[in-house]
Amino acid sequence: MLHGIDVSAFQSSSYDTDGLSFVFIKATEGRSYVNPRLSAQTKTARDAGLVVGFYHFLWPGDITAQAEYFVRHAPEKAGDILAVDWETTSEGTHASNAEKDRFLRKLAELRPHNRVVLYANRHYWLDVDTTSEAGDGLWIADYVSAGHPRIKAKWLFHQYTDEPHDKNVARFRDEDSLREWTRKG
Repeated sequence: MLHGIDVSAFQSSSYDTDGLSFVFIKATEGRSYVNPRLSAQTKTARDAGLVVGFYHFLWPGDITAQAEYFVRHAPEKAGDILAVDWETTSEGTHASNAEKDRFLRKLAELRPHNRVVLYANRHYWLDVDTTSEAGDGLWIADYVSAGHPRIKAKWLFHQYTDEPHDKNVARFRDEDSLREWTRKG
């Protein structure tokens, strides 16, 4: 399995890339937040030759506007991955299944040459999700042994800890396989 991390404004712009094959970077949230370290964190990943993914923290309401906001701010490059982060908001709400599914479809429409994945924790995947829609793949958070999330669904990425930061593995044979998968179309 390949190793990667995900970063947001809480992490440094010059994070350690040793031993990593990929990174997911928080780009946006809702319709008003942009990660102030987005450009610098992206540069760190690109300079290290990593596969880069960007994620949007989804809020309920106006899904089209959120998708447009995300693609307006997330850098656009062939081979990048786009992800929707579907979980509980700071207000204790969450986007519905229909909104999550609509967001995934809208991203695929707006950026047809990028892979689109769903990030969900184990609780959301097992207890909240009713459609099993994950776009081009599932990025599951379950804090257990790397590569062994406690779900039956096929997954591509597994976030297995947040100590000392969010660490992930990818279910690809090697970096070439991951890069081949990202070349959509």
